Amino acid sequence: MSENNQELQNQTPESEEQSLSEVLRVRREKLSDLQAQGKDPFQQTSYKTDAYANDIQEHFEEYEGKTVSLAGRIMAWRDMGKASFFDLRDSSGRIQLYVKIDMIGEECFAQLKYWDIGDIIGVRGEVFRTRRGEVSIKATEVTLLTKSLSPLPEKFHGLKDTEMRYRQRYVDLIMNPQVKDTFVKRSRIITAIRSFLDGKGFIEVETPVLHTQAGGAAARPFITHHNAHDMDMYLRIALELHLKRLIVGGFDKVYELGRVFRNEGISIRHNPEFTMLELYQAYTDYNGIMDLVEELIRTVAHEVLGTAVIPYGELTIDLEKPFERISMKECVKKYAGVDFNGVSTLEQARALAKEHHLEYEERHGIGDILNLFFEEYCEEKLVQPTFLTGHPVDISPLSKRMKDDPDYTERFELFITGREYANAFSELNDPIDQRQRFEHQAALKAAGDDEACDIDEDFLNALSYGLPPTGGLGIGVDRLVMLLTNSASIRDVISFPTMKPREN
Repeated sequence: MSENNQELQNQTPESEEQSLSEVLRVRREKLSDLQAQGKDPFQQTSYKTDAYANDIQEHFEEYEGKTVSLAGRIMAWRDMGKASFFDLRDSSGRIQLYVKIDMIGEECFAQLKYWDIGDIIGVRGEVFRTRRGEVSIKATEVTLLTKSLSPLPEKFHGLKDTEMRYRQRYVDLIMNPQVKDTFVKRSRIITAIRSFLDGKGFIEVETPVLHTQAGGAAARPFITHHNAHDMDMYLRIALELHLKRLIVGGFDKVYELGRVFRNEGISIRHNPEFTMLELYQAYTDYNGIMDLVEELIRTVAHEVLGTAVIPYGELTIDLEKPFERISMKECVKKYAGVDFNGVSTLEQARALAKEHHLEYEERHGIGDILNLFFEEYCEEKLVQPTFLTGHPVDISPLSKRMKDDPDYTERFELFITGREYANAFSELNDPIDQRQRFEHQAALKAAGDDEACDIDEDFLNALSYGLPPTGGLGIGVDRLVMLLTNSASIRDVISFPTMKPREN
């Protein structure tokens, strides 16, 4: 009935490769035979369905005895001679089919010899429960809709090769239903974010992906070339500068959910392209944004998961309690035992770095070195939701200075599980100060800092017309999805993560 590929298990790689080639040949021959009979499955254009496997399973009492029509992929097959049991999986779940020769007719039953596991079929039949209690469909009509020319991988290597799962996500989704659940939750998370912000009076907007210069974040950009204008352009590394232009133009609350691109390394936390949420609200500051993001994340957790106390690996993360708030200097004092309140000169900061074996660069100021201490001693300690505040101006070129401590800024980052999930400012709206900081960034770039930004003259021009007091926020959506789906790697929550081409 089907080759089932059972003989391919427990084989050596060499014999396995030969068997795979034979399976591919046999499947092609079956397709050719069907086409010769005028029954080419690829000529099927549609199949009307009126039910889903999961609905039938969960509401059996409503479906029992009724005739339904559904379609899906054959995942298992038990040949009983004049009857067969199939496991069919559709987009909602799995259900058993009972296909018997006297129910579908000899001619149709004879066609099953051309079918294989992995084929996509349509079935019409009566919903019933077997003597063993399994909800099933007693088929009265079956139709081959698509021939699978490649066997499912569990018959060979299984899905042990994690890299192959990411390269062939379509196969991963076929074999691992829980992977699909992650992406369904991702969609629901993004929907919940939009619903929350729309309910708060924010307007969703779109801004350019191609920029004439990189800006809005400290990151190395991807460079492309515009032929018509014969000029280099940059894939955006952030959404910030264009969104703030809209606030200048009179919008009070805007947000964008979109892809950004950073030409950096790949890890379980980083993918070169990822989804960013950025929002800007006029007439508020970073404290107002702090309250907003805490409510946002808690609301989304409840909406998607039904709870704000969630597992992550071996941890239990409590998003229900008020998030802790601590300044960078307080955090470094707490975890590194170093008090930067007593540091007034660069020489003192460098001496502390040397004492603690932290490597710094000549371009680093006091604030940069404070940040090195935070990254080394503190970041991984912030497991439960924590707002880190009081970032140095050195590392915050777009953030407003604190009135009582102008070397530091009105900025926060949200850390959970030792990772950054959000970054927010009281936005710098002084065009003179902003120009000075851009010039400092340009000097750093000229000195070899690939992540420093250029001077954006048009943005400075926009600021000169007046940006109202504004709070801004950026959230890495992929990391938030990782948290809410208990996923260890960013590749687990991106449908098609960036992969290096395989060498032939």
